[in-house]
Amino acid sequence: MDRSKHDKKVFITGGAGYIGSIMVRRLLQEGYQVICADILNFGGGSLLGIWDHPRFELKKVDIMDHAAINALLREESPFAVVHLAAIVGDPACRMEPELATNTNRDASNNLLEAAMNCGVERFIFASTCSNYGKMKEAGGFVNEDSELRPVSLYAELKVEFEDRLLNQIEKRDDFCPTALRFATVYGISPRMRFDLTVNEFTKELALGRELLVFGNQFWRPYCHVSDFSNAMMTVLHAPKEKVAYNVFNVGDTNENYTKQMIVDAILEQIPEGRVSYVQKDEDPRDYRVNFDKIRDTLGFKISKTVPEGIADILRGIRSGVIENADHQRHYNIPINS
Repeated sequence: MDRSKHDKKVFITGGAGYIGSIMVRRLLQEGYQVICADILNFGGGSLLGIWDHPRFELKKVDIMDHAAINALLREESPFAVVHLAAIVGDPACRMEPELATNTNRDASNNLLEAAMNCGVERFIFASTCSNYGKMKEAGGFVNEDSELRPVSLYAELKVEFEDRLLNQIEKRDDFCPTALRFATVYGISPRMRFDLTVNEFTKELALGRELLVFGNQFWRPYCHVSDFSNAMMTVLHAPKEKVAYNVFNVGDTNENYTKQMIVDAILEQIPEGRVSYVQKDEDPRDYRVNFDKIRDTLGFKISKTVPEGIADILRGIRSGVIENADHQRHYNIPINS
């Protein structure tokens, strides 16, 4: 095997998705050969811009097909695996719990075993800050050492696989797994989503509708979708001793917002927007997150803030570049079209 070629091959699951379609482009820009495994549940339009790229290849294979995944990894022998494929979000996992468990836990476990058996050196897992659940102490911040208190199946499955990846498998010097707990995502992507707080709120007000907000006082951290790729590339290039069997929150400590703060940021750009509020006294996910570790250890810094992301989305809708923002393809669960 040509070692230099091997070192530049990355196997990415979910590469046609909201996060993956940006990460695939970043990998290609950095000179990697990219093998993308995706069953295109939400279509393949996000891949059209790179479809004829000589270093890109789509393998339309389900990660739940363990035998096919195992054979693919043996055949391709990549340097790294970036694992993004999942049933994403609390509502989608709640709708189909068996599918979520089979995909997010069982298929992930198989992928991990196959990667280790095939000599994969780097393994990056997309986890979530939802693992923290509700903060014990209001007004404080959670960090990577804080207790994990998942309150949904989505977060429970992420926590379970994280623990296997970082703690349960035998630690080897030739294997470098890293878990990234992503903040709540937003922003423009080739596979656009409007079932995310910042994107949804901006869309509703941009289209002249009255926005209905539930529980405007609850906190979440937010991070632009392109910065997820920046973080993953940072980890991919980092010295192994800094990232092996390690976990990092991905975001910026200054980017913790309440829903009210998100609304206020949008209204600064859409002052004519109409908003009404529904009082909600309890939310199982209410947390502020500290992101110093990834900054101090790896030098990671975000490139976009929530107001900048809002401006991008607003421009995309008003210009017509984002067509039919209400279409089902922009949502991970069925909507009334």
